[in-house]
Amino acid sequence: MLDAVIQRFCRAIDLLIAAALAVMVVLVFGNVVLRYAFNSGIAVSEEVARWLFVWLCFMGAVAALKEGGHLGTDMLVGRLPVRGKRLCLVLGHVLMLYITWLFFQGSWQQAAINMDVEAPVTGAPVALFYATGVFFSVCAGALLLLQLARALTGRLRESELVMVKESEEQAELESLQAELARGDAQPGQAHPAPSSIGR
Repeated sequence: MLDAVIQRFCRAIDLLIAAALAVMVVLVFGNVVLRYAFNSGIAVSEEVARWLFVWLCFMGAVAALKEGGHLGTDMLVGRLPVRGKRLCLVLGHVLMLYITWLFFQGSWQQAAINMDVEAPVTGAPVALFYATGVFFSVCAGALLLLQLARALTGRLRESELVMVKESEEQAELESLQAELARGDAQPGQAHPAPSSIGR
């Protein structure tokens, strides 16, 4: 049940990221066309596009945290036994939760300070800019707490105990291998005959 809620929430974040990117493209490209073709422009283009870009980055960071997409080094952790991997995961999550708490405190304070400060072009509260940190901290904190609880209760498989990868290529390779393994595990699935390969 909880996994389904998180999955839907992350799907909504993906849709918001796509919408923000589309609005950014329209604003920036439209502003360029208006400036060169009609000697005019969209006054709020630069400011809104900049704010949308910041929100896009922080929303993407939440989605990447859910999928384990952040890069790191697994050179040491990947060679540890299961207990060592679980210990490193717990320690890493405790540190990340502490840093997330600090980030939340700083973002909240900046949002409160700038609540009455208006942006120069749109007139919107500058607190909206710093609210990205509050949004990220709350979402990331909830995901980290959930992952930590699963690690402490032994509900994570050994392959899930290493949540970072050395490179995007390695992460993509392991994802493809997992998909192939799932496909092979399905009964009755047709496989190409060996003689047909390479034709």
